[in-house]
Amino acid sequence: MSTPTPRSLVAAWVEAFNRQDVDALASLYAEGAVNHQVAEAPVVGREAIRAMFAARFASAEMVCIVENRFEDGEWAILEWRDPLGLRGCGFFHVVEGRIVFQRGYWDKLTFLRQHGLPVPLD
Repeated sequence: MSTPTPRSLVAAWVEAFNRQDVDALASLYAEGAVNHQVAEAPVVGREAIRAMFAARFASAEMVCIVENRFEDGEWAILEWRDPLGLRGCGFFHVVEGRIVFQRGYWDKLTFLRQHGLPVPLD
């Protein structure tokens, strides 16, 4: 069984994300992985990342439509949009077939408003 490339791992990530399959998503991360969505505090550890996805899927209907996917060495970059027009990008550092670090950029205020979620006042 060959080790997935960063680009193919991100393709699997998108498929699992769009199924809202938190177990499949979590399986793509290394045990001590970090997921840092810049609009949020970093989430550390596979189980914490799984819990983060479970909470997010419970609060909003999310779909990732791939605009572009790039690979450079151990890194993959995903440029995405959703059906409501939100756009963002993610950077995935992949080592030995697992995501060890992910950073995502997207507009949290637009996301909250689009989904009718409370907007923090602080």
